[in-house]
Amino acid sequence: MNFTDAAGRLSGMAGALLGWSPDAFWRATPAELEAVLRALAGDAAPPPPTRHEIAQLMEAFPDG
Repeated sequence: MNFTDAAGRLSGMAGALLGWSPDAFWRATPAELEAVLRALAGDAAPPPPTRHEIAQLMEAFPDG
């Protein structure tokens, strides 16, 4: 799965679980999305990826 596919899937999940429109998802910061998902999942949620991990994923799975 590339970054675009993963982002699209996450956008769909935000719409289904949170009632967010695609525009609301793309305007939200990662911190805002994390806060909402943590509130829903409680402490069972895994930590979000770090900037370094995101950079590694983007390098490993470039869009194009």
